[in-house]
Amino acid sequence: MTSQFSTPLFTGLVEHAKKNPIQFHIPGHKKGNGMDPEFKDFIGDNALSIDLINIGPLDDLHQPKGIIKEAQDLAAEAFGADHTFFSVQGTSGAIMAMVMTTCGPGDKIIVPRNVHKSVMSAVVFSGATPVFIHPEIDENLGISHGITTDAVEKALAQHPDAKAVLVINPTYFGISGDLRKIVEVAHSYRIPVLVDEAHGVHIHFHDELPLSAMQAGADMAATSVHKLGGSMTQSSILNVREGLVSPQRVQAILSMLTTTSTSYVLLASLDVARKRLATEGEKLANQAIALAEYARTELNKIEHIHCIGREILGTKATYDLDPTKLIISVSDLGITGYDVEKWLRETYNIEVEMSDLYNVLCIVTPGDSKEDIDCLLTALQQLSREVHHLAEKATKPAILLPDIPVLAVTPRDAFYAETEVVPFHESAGRIIAEFVMVYPPGIPIFIPGEIITEENLSYIQTNLEAGLPVQGPEDFELKTLRVIKEHKAIQ
Repeated sequence: MTSQFSTPLFTGLVEHAKKNPIQFHIPGHKKGNGMDPEFKDFIGDNALSIDLINIGPLDDLHQPKGIIKEAQDLAAEAFGADHTFFSVQGTSGAIMAMVMTTCGPGDKIIVPRNVHKSVMSAVVFSGATPVFIHPEIDENLGISHGITTDAVEKALAQHPDAKAVLVINPTYFGISGDLRKIVEVAHSYRIPVLVDEAHGVHIHFHDELPLSAMQAGADMAATSVHKLGGSMTQSSILNVREGLVSPQRVQAILSMLTTTSTSYVLLASLDVARKRLATEGEKLANQAIALAEYARTELNKIEHIHCIGREILGTKATYDLDPTKLIISVSDLGITGYDVEKWLRETYNIEVEMSDLYNVLCIVTPGDSKEDIDCLLTALQQLSREVHHLAEKATKPAILLPDIPVLAVTPRDAFYAETEVVPFHESAGRIIAEFVMVYPPGIPIFIPGEIITEENLSYIQTNLEAGLPVQGPEDFELKTLRVIKEHKAIQ
């Protein structure tokens, strides 16, 4: 096996570019010579020289035999997988591949309700039927955590014919359930475990962080290297363990979902990110953890602000946490997390990962500095002083979280059904034919095939009034919703 210090894909691209071949192939910009000069100058000759296509010497992501295969094999070794597939469709593409590898029309898949929208897109494409598990709700923070082993056991006892169990580990907020136990339970039914590991690329490389999917024995894991591992946006990996899943089937499904014009710049960034994680991952994680713990300690000295730590652990759904995620609870300030996000942007030029009605989420990586953290602390100290008068009068807001509606029709049947558009406020009781979600993090409030409830319409309204991004429906303003057409009974 080649050394983890080597970068076969990146090195191969650079060596090819150095030969400066005459290119009678796409991309048409031909090393940047055929594109807008201002953009070319900004991006730079080096990047454009390796923006190449799957010509012979550079291998092909759809059927890798050369430098891409070498790079993927090194990644598999680094992540403890039997096979690793590179994705230029982000983790969304990798998640869709996991679902579509294991599920076909009518097959059941057990999923937590707080799944990313890509899971539900895959459910529509595959024709599978989701069996939802309620994630544990944190009444103090107003967020969903993971699913419990008890809930998985119960779901499998009721649906032993399910084709897969999907788990989010860790959640967007960095909280993990007992993944190893969940895997043991599912495997006792010979059912594969698919892990949405979008927010956990780094956890594999540090013993103090939660167990990674491969360490826990999961069968597949879609992992965002770009989110926390140092590769470029849109580049991710799909780790696969053989046994309950066919790697050949995974490759076939990935090829169906993936562009044939794969970006070699993204692929190369995965190769170098893997090298750095495999050779320096523990050191880099140590830096990020130390910086985050410093931030957490100082944040908790600010009046009316609370940054969540290990005290949250101890329930069945909060088995472990990733301390590099700063969950900053702002509900005691008397304003919403969205207000805080906006204020930080406008006053201090600080951008956060996300906000909701009650919290702001900041992520700390090896790319951050103490100066960055100190700027965030200064900003929030000032904000706390400015809104002190509101905080004094603030009452603890009622935590609103959407119920899981009844699924009346499979998502695919609903999505492709004969539909009509009705006013938002007159839609209760109808079967929805589109998605509605709060993004980020992209968790569904409604999926196609569910019966619309007044409670969930109110939840959408509350988020809209707070300025939070509700996405999915064709009508961006949410004045109308698309529902399945109801045919009048024949008199």
